[in-house]
Amino acid sequence: MKAVQYRAVGEAPEVVTVPDPEPGPGQVLLKVTAAGVCHSDIAVMSWPADQIPFPLPLTLGHEGVGTVAALGDGVHGLSEGDSVAVYGPWGCGICVNCAEGRENYCLRAKELGIMPPGLGAPGAMAEYMIVDDPRHLVPIGGLDPVKTVSLTDAGLTPYHAIKRSLPKLVPGSTAVVIGTGGLGHVAIQLLRAMTAARVIGLDVTEEKLDLARAVGAHEAVLSDEKAAAHVLELTGGLGAHVVLDFVGAPPTVKTAGAVARVDGDVTIVGIGGGALPVGFGSLPYGTSVSAPYWGSRKELAEVLDLAHAGAVDVHVETYSIDEAPLAYERLHDGRINGRAVILPNG
Repeated sequence: MKAVQYRAVGEAPEVVTVPDPEPGPGQVLLKVTAAGVCHSDIAVMSWPADQIPFPLPLTLGHEGVGTVAALGDGVHGLSEGDSVAVYGPWGCGICVNCAEGRENYCLRAKELGIMPPGLGAPGAMAEYMIVDDPRHLVPIGGLDPVKTVSLTDAGLTPYHAIKRSLPKLVPGSTAVVIGTGGLGHVAIQLLRAMTAARVIGLDVTEEKLDLARAVGAHEAVLSDEKAAAHVLELTGGLGAHVVLDFVGAPPTVKTAGAVARVDGDVTIVGIGGGALPVGFGSLPYGTSVSAPYWGSRKELAEVLDLAHAGAVDVHVETYSIDEAPLAYERLHDGRINGRAVILPNG
């Protein structure tokens, strides 16, 4: 089968031919319908050799949707042909957090060497993939797989971040979304569906700000050295109740801290290497700063329920598996408006 792999440190991903996988006991074989392309992949491919915690080559793709192709011994509750989404942050399934479905915060994953598909385990950017346990699959019913696949990360991650701050997102509140691309444009839709907050989107190009407006942002502001002053002006000098930074680079993190109001939440989701100093006097009184990771299995089911209700719609660009290196190149250059999706069997 064809697969998109990161094969050598510092090299671009390649389309290669690898053996078809077969499910072992307790495993599920998926015929992949769609696989998402994410900035996290680019971050992984930029790490030096001494920071990569898994062997290469690695089949990429931590966002996956497919149909069940075969069941390993002992697997129940699924049938061949079922259309399912892959829950990515795999855990041990036994610790107290996993018992609550919060495998994104598994207490033993590192100890046991458990890694997400596409970020350590073989991922979804292939014609077939192995899912380690049926609990990591969520039925999607009649949802469009191409529109749905990115919800497994680009939907689940902002949903988890927003849900943590719901008590502050009351009528009259303001939420700032920094980075209105892959995750951010979904976050704007989730904020509009889940809260009564006024939503302000920030990004570096007018094209992405147009997308922010199209999906529901009340205001769209160019993310430059004047962005913080502009947001403060829009909020009467008080700042935002909740700031969600989906870039996480030093300049955007600085902006996030500058536009937070007293007793506000600053949530750094992006992995751009920025850090926000926390201490008395460095931020407005009562400001909480967090860096959440992905989301729970229950939350993925909730995100898919929102999709079934028509509350969220991912803006996608599709590519064949042979075009996957081009999709990564375009993503790296900031030329993807929304989310890129690979169709391995398309």
